[in-house]
Amino acid sequence: MEEVYLSAAYLPNIQYFTKLLAARKVYIEQHENYVKQSYRTRCDIYSANGVMQLNIPVERQRGEKIPIKDVRIDYKRNWQHVHWQSIVSAYRSSPFFEYYTGDLQPFYKREETFLFDFNVKLMEKMLELAGIKANISFTGEYIRQPAYPEFDYRLSISPKPRLQRTDSYFKMVDYYQIFRGKYGFMSNLSILDLLCNEGNNTVSILRDSL
Repeated sequence: MEEVYLSAAYLPNIQYFTKLLAARKVYIEQHENYVKQSYRTRCDIYSANGVMQLNIPVERQRGEKIPIKDVRIDYKRNWQHVHWQSIVSAYRSSPFFEYYTGDLQPFYKREETFLFDFNVKLMEKMLELAGIKANISFTGEYIRQPAYPEFDYRLSISPKPRLQRTDSYFKMVDYYQIFRGKYGFMSNLSILDLLCNEGNNTVSILRDSL
């Protein structure tokens, strides 16, 4: 893959991270209008009760289109505590979670003003923990016609089936998950799930999923 186009996502899924690993150049879109009910504010983890959605609340005014870089996180609800406790409950028994706790917990204690900044900083930390060096740039304006349209995943990496499209550059391979004996293998969850369960094998599994 040459140039890949992605939105900024909250603890992005495995498909998203295969793009970060494989692309020669990654553009993160910061001038798109905010898209609700998307991975910009949501991630999926594997809990003792099955797949769990974690959603970041944001401040928004009705009827207004807001560039994603200007969307503010809403701290009126104690979502950070809820998310961190959910993550701990889901992964404390995983083989590698204890190695990453000190790196991840600070993101759920300090208050980042803007959603875009929070997502990018957390993504960069996950790249560091996984040992991935990605060539990332941020768009200076909204890219309407990407140089490589087939590598534009800004909308198609989505929890909404109607927006998803066939991705010939992604085929999820099996890996260890704590609760698979109860619910089976859950595909394409947050990169957090892969990292906590497989640790140093994360990059190998991402490569095998290309």
